[in-house]
Amino acid sequence: MKLYTFLASFLLTAGAVAQSYEPSPEVLKSREEFAADRFGIFLHWGIYSMFGQGEWYLNYGPQAEEYMKAAKGFYPADFNAAEWVAAIKDAGAKYICITSRHHDGFSMFDTAENDYNIVDGTPFKRDILKELSEECEKQGIALHVYYSHLDWVRDDYPQGRTGKNTGRDASKANWDSYYGFMNRQLTELLTNYGPIRAIWFDGWWDHDEDTTPFNWHLPEQYELIHKLQPSCMVANNHHQTPFPGEDIQIFERDLPGENTAGLSGQEVSRLPLETCNTMNGMWGYKLLDQNYKDTPTLIRYLVKAAGMGANLLLNVGPQPNGELPATALARMKEMGEWLRSNGETIYGTEAGPFPAQSWGTSTRKGDRLFVHVMTPETNTIVLPTDMKIKKAFEYSTGKPVKTSRIGNNTILILDSIPNAIDHIIECSL
Repeated sequence: MKLYTFLASFLLTAGAVAQSYEPSPEVLKSREEFAADRFGIFLHWGIYSMFGQGEWYLNYGPQAEEYMKAAKGFYPADFNAAEWVAAIKDAGAKYICITSRHHDGFSMFDTAENDYNIVDGTPFKRDILKELSEECEKQGIALHVYYSHLDWVRDDYPQGRTGKNTGRDASKANWDSYYGFMNRQLTELLTNYGPIRAIWFDGWWDHDEDTTPFNWHLPEQYELIHKLQPSCMVANNHHQTPFPGEDIQIFERDLPGENTAGLSGQEVSRLPLETCNTMNGMWGYKLLDQNYKDTPTLIRYLVKAAGMGANLLLNVGPQPNGELPATALARMKEMGEWLRSNGETIYGTEAGPFPAQSWGTSTRKGDRLFVHVMTPETNTIVLPTDMKIKKAFEYSTGKPVKTSRIGNNTILILDSIPNAIDHIIECSL
């Protein structure tokens, strides 16, 4: 069946069932695997890297017609999918999420929808996503694909609150045209690139200030995804309580339940959780942004996420030549070293039995409770839980740790105030 015929017949029938979502057994398995992973690497990469100004560069002044010409000079000669995936795997990450198409409309895969893509529109002529998907499958890393719901270069995209000055003709907005374009591209992604564990949407918020609520027709789109790959999960970075059809809840630049960045005020759901954050200040490559978080900060953020039952999707912005920045690689290597020694307390765990404390947090795996002491002020660690602890010992050495009880709290008494990235105490329940 031809692609267009398939989409037309599918979308006519999908709407009737899309409002009631029952995840398939395949999706439930993907959710379980995803929740066990706890750590992934986000890759924001496109022609915007050539300008060294971050992924939103087009939004801040350039005309789309001029910006799009940069594709003719995009030649990431040093891109090596095997090296990328190996470095990410060595970092202890279990999955990759890469931008297949960001808000600038440029596709990092071989699409038949237009020539504004990595294969037809650049002298590089190679399908970045194809090479990466094949290498992920080879090295045992799950692949997630970012896809933008908005577009700053297409006239048929109904303009929202961003990308207003790129030179598009608002009178040519045509939702049916744009919606069909997106669904055909999603069909390409889920047909031609092997197993994709999640589609990671972004851009819903572009119409969150419309006087009349904008209808993105998400249920039908989500149903299409689940039909094309029954094990593929749907995530949407809309900063809202999850919608029907979604399998992951995303928190941007914040841990679940926190809202320091002003983007994550939504209630925490029972879906698998993921917090995405940057390693430095930007998502896409920015030449002047060398403000990288240090390794202890990144490790502690990962631990805090796990303590809340969430994954950390940590971003790296590849350079225009196709290399991952040296500082990012160094941070990833150091995180990997820590995870090789302590990953058992992160991977496959669930949230601890009490909220994060000033000294740290906890994770749990069956009858094993891992207490992550990161910023203690004393050698007395108060666990606000009345669960019975049979014994406690240092995770790295097995040295016994004294315990006592005060009311409903369990007290761990350490020999001294720890001075480590994460001093882990294992408790047998």
